[in-house]
Amino acid sequence: MRGWIGLLLMAAALLIGARPSPAAEEPACEARDPLRRVFWGDLHVHTGLSMDAQMFGTRLRPDDAYRFARGESLDVLRVGGGEPEAWQIERPLDFAAVTDHAMNFGGMRLCTTPGTPVYDSAGCRQYREPFVPGGLSEGVREIFGRMRLLLSPSICGADGRLCREAAADVWRETIESAERWNDGAPDCGFTTFVAYEYTATPEGRTKVHRNVIFRNATVPELPVSYADEPTAVGLWRQLRRQCLDAGTGCDALAIPHNPNLSNGQMFTIEYPEGSTREQQIELARLRAGMEPVVEMMQMKGDSECRQGMWNVLGSDELCDFEKLRVNPDPPDCRDGTGAGALAEEGCVSRLDYARYALIEGLREADRIGVNPYAFGLIAATDIHTGMPGPVEEHAAVPPTAQSAVPGMNPGGLAAVWAEENTREALFEALRRREVYGTSGPRMTVRLFGGWDYPDELCAGHDLARAGYAGGVPMGSDLPPRPVGAGAPVLAVSALRDPGTRQHPGHLLQRVQIVKGWAEPDGRFQQRVYDVAGDAPGAAGVDPATCQPRGPGAAALCGVWRDPEFDPARRAVYYARVLENPSCRYDGWACVRSGECPAGPALIQERAWTAPVWYAPLP
Repeated sequence: MRGWIGLLLMAAALLIGARPSPAAEEPACEARDPLRRVFWGDLHVHTGLSMDAQMFGTRLRPDDAYRFARGESLDVLRVGGGEPEAWQIERPLDFAAVTDHAMNFGGMRLCTTPGTPVYDSAGCRQYREPFVPGGLSEGVREIFGRMRLLLSPSICGADGRLCREAAADVWRETIESAERWNDGAPDCGFTTFVAYEYTATPEGRTKVHRNVIFRNATVPELPVSYADEPTAVGLWRQLRRQCLDAGTGCDALAIPHNPNLSNGQMFTIEYPEGSTREQQIELARLRAGMEPVVEMMQMKGDSECRQGMWNVLGSDELCDFEKLRVNPDPPDCRDGTGAGALAEEGCVSRLDYARYALIEGLREADRIGVNPYAFGLIAATDIHTGMPGPVEEHAAVPPTAQSAVPGMNPGGLAAVWAEENTREALFEALRRREVYGTSGPRMTVRLFGGWDYPDELCAGHDLARAGYAGGVPMGSDLPPRPVGAGAPVLAVSALRDPGTRQHPGHLLQRVQIVKGWAEPDGRFQQRVYDVAGDAPGAAGVDPATCQPRGPGAAALCGVWRDPEFDPARRAVYYARVLENPSCRYDGWACVRSGECPAGPALIQERAWTAPVWYAPLP
């Protein structure tokens, strides 16, 4: 009844020419901060509704995932059976999205639900056979073989009707679960998003995946999957047609992930042959509008940067962080693309990494006036257990087949600066790119850019207010350069993750600014500047106990001016925050059991902010 009254009041207001206030449209949260707070979440989570997670033994559903994210304990079966094991996240999340693989919604439901017309078919029986994890190549081939099986006429029917109808049922469960667990005002304690994964894996060998996140529960009848639209452009256009331009209140964005496994395909600019400059501008604007953020850290590795890439000048020893593709000397794609990264095959491109895609965007903006790669940076887990956010290294990865794959790590988290914990506020923050990602810890990081921040800005107690008043936050374009101004000024602050009483967070080592730009000859330039904190080497870890030792900081802050600023050249800047070294989950396993895995024992956890961009005046 209350909803109908609200609609009638809104209609009456429109009839008399008034505009309803936001407060009239939706109650406000009790906790709201106009200077914004940081909220923590996981926007990449798979449950038993994903065909591969089901193969791995996951039986948890979206309701279970949201229950876990809120801090409730779940009983989880280990691979191969046995007694269930209780799992609980150490600190609840503020938001989460279940992003199951949409392409196999229908076939997976038909083959795992007794009584469906094809449940007892040979194809469904083959899909339900136990999955035995072997080598990476063998596992990938097995997964994608079963994925193709779930799309076959023997399961979906000659016209695909059976799979479409079953997919609608799965999509309905996804929507209803997100609605059920989303807190409204005034509590605003936990936010969910209706979401899914667009799983583009050409020939089952290369990862060009995206998560589609919706602003609210007004969504298309069915997700747009890779089987429907086998190109990213097709996905973006369908999302615009079915959602953003449909006039229904639907809104969506797409988040690319794992460019590190794309063999150069994720960020390579491919315009149709013979396309005009105007058509290229339209496509660049489409991409920039649909993909404002990129997930550049998760279980399958880090996608920030890599040493020694073709036509990339400058070095950064911290680019070796959490690389899933461990071949020390892979072939370089140079200005081309390849295939096979999921099986540790094919070439590696500089455009497999977010830093260099950001620089490529500067080049394209110089050429056509539009930057298709002006994106913010977040992190996630890509967990396939239905358990969002268990990223603490001391807790390791929940017990499924995925955790047995060499090179995996627990993944990271997305941090979002928003006024309140609602879908509307968080979605708007994602769209404006006021976000950052971490490799797991919850350090609080702010970055502002302007032209006249004072050197003593960090000495005050109101950096956020001064930052907004005097410039722009992470994710923004710098304001036009005032006449007579010098170099841009960046202010960055970081607070350590407080952790918990049982597992306190680690001290901070240093804060850096990473700058990127393109030379006229097409080569990429990168510079890394220490802004605050100490040089590496002063702190360490006791390998016998995993206890940290040595100095560090609870808070760091710095005001930095670009010493190599060229007012005629575009540039991109972001902050990187480094903790002191600590035990990786392999190191913790060694301490607990004496059985030491082959992976690295130590890790230097970190955060990466969304950039700020500089562009010269036309």
